[in-house]
Amino acid sequence: MSRMNEWGQPIGPELPGFTPPDPPPRALLQGEHVELSPLDPTRHGPELYRAHQGVPPSHWTYLPYGPFESESAYLRWLAEYCMGDDPLFFTIVDRPSGNALGLAAYLRIQRASACIEVGHLSFPPRVARRPAATEAMYLMMRKAFELGYRRYEWKCDAFNAPSRAAAVRLGFHFEGIFRQATLYKGRSRDTAWYSVLDREWPEVERAHRAWLDPGNFDAEGRQRSRLSELTSSIGGREP
Repeated sequence: MSRMNEWGQPIGPELPGFTPPDPPPRALLQGEHVELSPLDPTRHGPELYRAHQGVPPSHWTYLPYGPFESESAYLRWLAEYCMGDDPLFFTIVDRPSGNALGLAAYLRIQRASACIEVGHLSFPPRVARRPAATEAMYLMMRKAFELGYRRYEWKCDAFNAPSRAAAVRLGFHFEGIFRQATLYKGRSRDTAWYSVLDREWPEVERAHRAWLDPGNFDAEGRQRSRLSELTSSIGGREP
């Protein structure tokens, strides 16, 4: 995809007519299983705290915050940390029951380079890899590309095996490890980087839609095809 400049050097493709995409709006994203509602600590906070009761302390190991010693501490964190525009937090709400399941956010929103990241994912293990959690990730990715972002990122602690497996399952390309990239909770972190590009999104979207299709699940709710199988030929793998 390179071209040559007047000095015979390879350079990247031109982007004629490029304009920076709008920031993601603080607006509802609605799917079949879930809706992503802009975080409201007063409305969502108590239910989010209850949803995380019973999760093991290990749930918080790779997040830069938590565990929280009380509901009031959790609500205070939501109000003080999670109400800005970057990160922009959403509550994942189960549509059938209306219950708050967890949190997700857009962050590192770089309009000038049309790059955006998803992160701050927190929902109980019972929700992970279910249609609700997967659809939430699909809705956020779809909205980012609809807005005109060219690159959608996923980053995590290189030791966070579940997060790395989730990125692969969702169709992200593994890009490598940034060594000693940051510090959190008093320790050093190597960061694993993943991405989906705008030119890859149509195929990734088809895989997600095929997996989320009701026909992909039997009467007991068991999947017929795994999303990891549907994304394996796209980029959902590590070398």
